[in-house]
Amino acid sequence: MIFFVVLCIILFAPIIMGKLRIPHIVGMVLAGVAVGPHGLNILAKDDSFDLFGHVGLYYIMFLAGLEMNMANFMKNRVRTFTHGIMAFVIPMVMGFIVNRTVLEYNVMTSVLLASMYASHTIITYPIIMRYGLARQRSVTIAVGATAVTDTLTLLVLAIVGGLFKGQITGGFWLMLFVKIAAVFFVIFFFFPRIARYFFHRYEDNVAQFIFVLAMTFLGAWLMELIGMEGLLGAFLTGLVLNRYVPNVSPLMTHLEFVGNAIFIPYFLIGVGMLVNVRLLFGGLDTLQVAAVMIAVALTSKWIASFLTQKLFGMRGVERELIYGLSNAQAGATLAAVMVGYNLIMPDGGRLLNDDVLNGTVILILVTCIFSSFTTEQASKRIALENQAAVPEDESSDDEKIMINIKHAETAETLVGLAILMRNRLLNRGMVALNVVYDDINRLSYQEKGRRLLEHVTKVANYADVGVQTQVRIATNITNGIKHAFKEFNASEMIIGMHNNDDSAKKFWGEFIPGLFNGLSRQITIVRCLRPLNTLRRIQVAVPSRAEFEPGFYRWLERLARMSENLDCRIQFHAKRETLSLINQYMQNRHPNVRAEYTFMAHWIDIAKLGGSVNDDHMFVVITARKGTISYKSALERLPEELTKYFSGKSLMIIFPDQYGEPVGAMTFAEPQHHEQRSAYDVLMTWIRKRFDTPQTHPNHPERREPD
Repeated sequence: MIFFVVLCIILFAPIIMGKLRIPHIVGMVLAGVAVGPHGLNILAKDDSFDLFGHVGLYYIMFLAGLEMNMANFMKNRVRTFTHGIMAFVIPMVMGFIVNRTVLEYNVMTSVLLASMYASHTIITYPIIMRYGLARQRSVTIAVGATAVTDTLTLLVLAIVGGLFKGQITGGFWLMLFVKIAAVFFVIFFFFPRIARYFFHRYEDNVAQFIFVLAMTFLGAWLMELIGMEGLLGAFLTGLVLNRYVPNVSPLMTHLEFVGNAIFIPYFLIGVGMLVNVRLLFGGLDTLQVAAVMIAVALTSKWIASFLTQKLFGMRGVERELIYGLSNAQAGATLAAVMVGYNLIMPDGGRLLNDDVLNGTVILILVTCIFSSFTTEQASKRIALENQAAVPEDESSDDEKIMINIKHAETAETLVGLAILMRNRLLNRGMVALNVVYDDINRLSYQEKGRRLLEHVTKVANYADVGVQTQVRIATNITNGIKHAFKEFNASEMIIGMHNNDDSAKKFWGEFIPGLFNGLSRQITIVRCLRPLNTLRRIQVAVPSRAEFEPGFYRWLERLARMSENLDCRIQFHAKRETLSLINQYMQNRHPNVRAEYTFMAHWIDIAKLGGSVNDDHMFVVITARKGTISYKSALERLPEELTKYFSGKSLMIIFPDQYGEPVGAMTFAEPQHHEQRSAYDVLMTWIRKRFDTPQTHPNHPERREPD
């Protein structure tokens, strides 16, 4: 019954608040006030609410670290730490002065109470997730500053507690530093290695979800073990697991869903259950303390946000968003007031009396509501600005990705790659295709294909991506794929690279040559030997004159999105003219991507890259069709070179978009198991057979073609 009541609140509070145009978070807190022991007394604030409340608070901090754009964080680290220091120092100074002069508390009480103003909890982060603003620089600054202010606040708590217990000695400072350094080392050194090992070997979504949660609460427990608050450990765990959980992955969707559906609402309801409405009509002392606390907390955080905006030339709406995220008091504030309430002074009184305790509860209620309204309004304005700022060429993009799926073992990888490359702003679905031969086993092939595509649909839906599926029957596989590509009006295709034979002659397999010779749109061929989220670097070999191809910016955009979503480095190897255009595009469209540019004088130097491509790299080759601008005869040796120098490596081969239909019509009447071959291939095969021409070694000077 307890769980039923809580679920009803989680279900109906957003519905009711939505009709009243009030942020959902406010509804959760007010519902907690209503059903709690100080309201209608429907629910008691028992151990279950304490447990789920802690879980919800840690979950908020974990998601904040998990969704933070690390490149954006490093780029704005000065702004982040500056705001964090100001958001701590200004409330501390203002609070201490007001506590001493207005409330007339002693020095120690004033210091501890001021530290409560300095801390804040980003309980409105779910609003940020709902509007898709997690990677805004103002959000990065506010979230990073939260870790700074809460860490400093917790240090103040440790020092105050140590003073009262007589533990402040030279050894106290040394042990405090050693314990903090040890936990930071364990989280930042061991956690990523454990995660890399696990994700490399286990791809089951449920197992990955449980693993991530386990690591989160292990980090929180380690931080509690040394006397700090667990929310800091949860945040640090989110940071180190950041690159292993792509923002567009099914795992991230699962984590956000469970947090927003259960854990975070439980925490918000628990906060509301602390509020005693009768205190508002009680003694004037409690109301006076609460009014002073609210005024100092809201004013000091606004001043810190205002100074950050002016100091770094930010917009007013960014200041509002930072302010909205950083003025809610909850987690660290509760920790501080409980520490002070439980410390007994020599005269028998408490360091923080009942008035402060009750005033803190009112402070939490008011700041949470105020923070929710402020964050909601600022988020809505930024979201509308972002929607209006979508480039015209992007809004008119014809993007519709087709995934050609044949084997179950590669299906999830291909779908995951398409999700990483798609444009989330357009929010268009994908096409999953399975083509089977029209022979006596047709029915069994069809049923197998349907089951495979059902699984693919589930994987894509986990990431909130729609999929159209089709099991197609054809007497010619290549033509079946090409006809489906045209019928769905697809813009590009992703297909797996076969692994049946490593010899150069069988490199392309039976069907792929007919596809890239028969379709003029972009075709991406993939062989990924490890989970995509464990890739650390993407290395791209680009031929000369590739920038003159019509599809140059299409493949560049797809690789940039992939690098950004995986939060991994991307390194381009090309001629200087090509690198200059790539650099210009990346700076304009994807400034947060960590891109590197390496000069490659000749295409035959591609063999030298084999030694620099590690097992956790993806090697991408931009090739070309015969007769196109960037095509060169050296590309004929690509299968031999990839087989020889990149065996056992993850590969991606991209045939750029040509915008136009290839010469020659398709027909369903072509014989089964026969694929289209170009006239060039037919002629060269006839000449070799007729004159028995020996092949020249790939590195022979006669085969060396100037770029």
